[in-house]
Amino acid sequence: MTLAFTICSINYLAQATTLGKSLIDTNPGWRFIIGLVDRLDGVEIDADKLPEFQMLEIDKIDIDGLDWMCQNYDITELNTAVKPFFFKHFYATMPQVENVIYFDPDIIVYQPLDELLQDVAAHSLVVTPHITQPIDDDKMPNEAILSATGIFNLGFIATRRHPQTMEFVGWWAEKLKRQCLIALEDGLFVDQKWVVMAPTYFEDVLINKYAGYNVAYWNLHERIISRRDGAWFVNETDPLRFFHFSGYGLKKPTEISKYQTRYSFDSRPDVRPVFEDYAQRLTNNHNAYFSAFRCFYVKPPKSIYYKSVRNLLARPLYKLIQLLD
Repeated sequence: MTLAFTICSINYLAQATTLGKSLIDTNPGWRFIIGLVDRLDGVEIDADKLPEFQMLEIDKIDIDGLDWMCQNYDITELNTAVKPFFFKHFYATMPQVENVIYFDPDIIVYQPLDELLQDVAAHSLVVTPHITQPIDDDKMPNEAILSATGIFNLGFIATRRHPQTMEFVGWWAEKLKRQCLIALEDGLFVDQKWVVMAPTYFEDVLINKYAGYNVAYWNLHERIISRRDGAWFVNETDPLRFFHFSGYGLKKPTEISKYQTRYSFDSRPDVRPVFEDYAQRLTNNHNAYFSAFRCFYVKPPKSIYYKSVRNLLARPLYKLIQLLD
């Protein structure tokens, strides 16, 4: 069996539900679970708005060091730090599961992922690079930013049950216990930057460059969207398998992403229909309702001084010695 999951807090349940529906509609034999970085006890969610998918709270799985994470990570760091622990939990508690695949909640799956299952059958890990062609302008994000935040986008990662996978997930989890930080000055960017090392540490890692996977604002310079006979395509020939709407929100529906300055819907009219469809799906799945919820794990903002000290303590010993010398 193939299990797909996402991770979010209650305020992102519209996105998670949209992802889940698109995934099961196109891949009906799969199972989908929402990993919830939140608490459902004490929260009243209207019965008619509850997702149709299982929600698994982070305090219900075995996460070594969870208390420290909740006290020291911000919400983005926490959501990403728990990712390998969900992989470990699914493989340990569901012997019938052969493949575990992660998708960020702001993704829509448009086509069956049969080719992906073939790739996973042959490789222990499948990842996608942010870009496969150079960027030649001065807009954001540029190659320096993408290099600093990680060659691979960890909004998607596919695995199969294999000793190499277990070794990778265990290594990844150890790193994220204390070093799932947004600290670019120290070469860290949450869970994502660590996986740059995966192809050199582990065998059978597939870097999948297929243009129809993980299409997003960061690779639009190399990918044009079109529609033919009711189906979406990339660069006219490759079926669009899944699109990643990172940085897009209904509060600013006219912006492709808050993280980029390269394109607008006026300069890229080819992507406008995809985003309009996504906006309608979010609305249908109660985005306005869920976005008002506050996450249980969101603490009062830490001061910049606290984060500076926290990041300092996460630095390797040799860097501390250099600073104290």
